[in-house]
Amino acid sequence: QVQLVESGGGLVQAGGSLRLSCTASGRTLTMYAMGWFRQAPGKEREFVAATSNSGTTTYYADSVKGRFTISIDNAKNMVYLQMGSLKPEDTALYYCAAKYGSRPYPSEGPYNYWGQGTQVTVSS
Repeated sequence: QVQLVESGGGLVQAGGSLRLSCTASGRTLTMYAMGWFRQAPGKEREFVAATSNSGTTTYYADSVKGRFTISIDNAKNMVYLQMGSLKPEDTALYYCAAKYGSRPYPSEGPYNYWGQGTQVTVSS
């Protein structure tokens, strides 16, 4: 079992930056690929970014490419999402997710473990 806890969300003005953190416990992340997903009010949860367990392979949604960066720190058992040039449409509840195995996927189906989410609100 992997337990995931997100942090770092908050209120930020458009154009600003935030770094989300995901702390894992129960298992070492060296065996897991990780992803970030988000869900805006009234919308389906959507893929944001994913990384292999080594951090060498990453995927991004087109909507965040060039603005967001996912990274993994296996020594600390943590995953980060650095978000820049934030837009009001980035407002959502952001979730961290883990799947066993090195290969990341840009969809939520393969992910077995989920955190509770952290709210990001971008004001215009």
